[in-house]
Amino acid sequence: MSSIVKTYPYKNSFCEKADILRSENMYKEAISNYLNAILIDRENAESYYGLGICYKHLKQYSKAIKYLTTASELNPENYEIYFELGICHLLEGVPCGAIKNFIQAIQINPDNPEAILQLGIAHELCEEYDLALMIYQKLMENSPKFIKAYEQKSTLLMKLGKYQEASVILHNILKQEPDYYKAYAGIGVCFDKLGKRSNAQRYYRKYLSEEPFSHNAEFIKTRLDKISERKNLHSHLKICK
Repeated sequence: MSSIVKTYPYKNSFCEKADILRSENMYKEAISNYLNAILIDRENAESYYGLGICYKHLKQYSKAIKYLTTASELNPENYEIYFELGICHLLEGVPCGAIKNFIQAIQINPDNPEAILQLGIAHELCEEYDLALMIYQKLMENSPKFIKAYEQKSTLLMKLGKYQEASVILHNILKQEPDYYKAYAGIGVCFDKLGKRSNAQRYYRKYLSEEPFSHNAEFIKTRLDKISERKNLHSHLKICK
């Protein structure tokens, strides 16, 4: 993450040391130094921000939210603080609490697609699916090369059983990034669910030819075997007739 934008007349040595420790993933050691920095200067948003990020990495999300909130009060024009507050709310399992922070982040930096994507995810987790789909669609239109938006929308459409629509989105991903092999697996699943077994086989095989050792490979192989068994059974029944 980028550093806090706001500048300060000085940065005490405890905060400097804490920043270095945090960059080396030594979060517990960094926390002690951030706390010492805060004792010296309680108005330094950077120390509260760093402290919040450390607690986030330690999965102590309520503490992270507490200190990031203080940082936001001291530096209310910083995108990163609100973005991280939203992420911590999501990680804590309170997506509806994340929404206002992502909105604030977007107001500060409307050109950054990450906060918009996370806003859509927060609405999705609140089961506000229509709103989430609208956000993903707007993001795709405004940032057409932001593949994460296509992936998130197609995943939600599949979750809602809208496989035909999802396959269109996945094909759009491949138009932009032909090497995005995960899309082949998704398209295969869509055709599989739509009962278009031959098309499903084609895309499953394409995926396996490119990603034979991925974590999805075993599932894909199982589905191919099931489809082949079903085809063989149908052929056998036709012969018997």
